[in-house]
Amino acid sequence: MTKANIGFAMCGSFCTVSRAVEQLMILRDTGYNIIPIMSQTLYNTDTRFGKAEDIRKRIEEICGNRIISSITESEPLGPKGMTDIMLVAPCTGNTAAKLSAGITDTPVTMAVKSHLRQKKPVVLAIATNDALSAAAQNIGRLLNTRHYYFVPFSQDDPVRKPNSLVADFSLIPEAVKAALDGKQLQPILL
Repeated sequence: MTKANIGFAMCGSFCTVSRAVEQLMILRDTGYNIIPIMSQTLYNTDTRFGKAEDIRKRIEEICGNRIISSITESEPLGPKGMTDIMLVAPCTGNTAAKLSAGITDTPVTMAVKSHLRQKKPVVLAIATNDALSAAAQNIGRLLNTRHYYFVPFSQDDPVRKPNSLVADFSLIPEAVKAALDGKQLQPILL
């Protein structure tokens, strides 16, 4: 059985990147072909969670494909039918806001826009400290927008970060499969 081509787009929620990379390996091992896409911020920024160059090398090694890291490289994904599903993991509040407003000024937002031209599913793994404040309206809008699906999420630290939501990254494979079937994995709120 041939598996789907997944556009695996990653944004700068640096503390969740390692969780996303774990799921990247699982999806690869399951047989999916993965096209990695990175925001400029993640592509270029060294943090306490890792050096950008090391993260890039690891992702390309796992995927066996070069990372798409520019708007011009992302644009052909949809017209050329290169992806069956687009996964944004982690999806920051900033990226969710841009997707909600139709802004395409990063490789990730262009990849999603281009992919949506084919009316195919987009799965978002939210990871943002302001999901229950400023980003809430954008997440709500995306929850009600056709072709968008979410990896189930919950508050990650309600006492110290009461507005923060993070997807359960271990549910990414299930959420991808459900979205390919046109279904939202439930429950969405954990």
